[in-house]
Amino acid sequence: MSGSPADEHNIDDVIASKQAETDKHIDIDVARLEALGFVTLTNARRQINEEYREIKRKLIQNAFGPLSKTLANSNIIMVSSARPSEGKTFTAVNLALSIAAEQDKTVLLVDADVLKPNVLRTLAVPEKKGLMDYLLGESEDISDVIYRTNVPKLRIIPAGSSHHLSTELLASGIMSETVNEFSTRYKDRVVIIDTPPLIGINESAVLASFAGQAVIVVEEGRTKLHDIQHSVERLNPDMAIGFVVNKSITNTETGGYYGYSYYGSDREPA
Repeated sequence: MSGSPADEHNIDDVIASKQAETDKHIDIDVARLEALGFVTLTNARRQINEEYREIKRKLIQNAFGPLSKTLANSNIIMVSSARPSEGKTFTAVNLALSIAAEQDKTVLLVDADVLKPNVLRTLAVPEKKGLMDYLLGESEDISDVIYRTNVPKLRIIPAGSSHHLSTELLASGIMSETVNEFSTRYKDRVVIIDTPPLIGINESAVLASFAGQAVIVVEEGRTKLHDIQHSVERLNPDMAIGFVVNKSITNTETGGYYGYSYYGSDREPA
């Protein structure tokens, strides 16, 4: 006996609901990332895991410790670089993975490099609707573009569609309200924002006005000192600013390795 039209309608609803759940989930191939040298989610004590543990500890302390009282949006951390190809997305993803391993923290990774989005590409995931679609009004609620992942404490907002008014959209009131919601809605959440390079890109300066902390990625032997100085000048002077030295060579008995070092600002709590 065939089902009634009402039964068929219910089945359609279930299928649509399950499809929506699938669409709002990102499956990260963690084994692939580990093979590529990213932070691993296993119990292995790899060098990169230890380096990012050290980096994240300072950031979490700034976000939730005594210094947080002197910072606006202390749990909003922008990750940038002076110029392209210095490792900022690699750093942002590793920070997100490392913080997701915390027992009492969740992490939201936002790809705000809307001119050249790279988070989903780094994760080998197809493009999805994201931040720009929400700012354009094509998604009704920010939750529509927050994707759960198979890493339990990690959520991702992709960059979404490109748009010629990206600077204006990022500087809009709705973006400011969204960042404030990120900062206050979940007391245990750290938000990592992968932003465009700081030099010559207006969007980065706009995003710097929302974040309480900045991590600037510099490549040893490549990033010029005046580029670092220029980058800092484009940041909010009230931020906590740190530097990750990418591909730094440390002498060891085996002749050296490529590593990641974090240098925080000297700012103390008021």
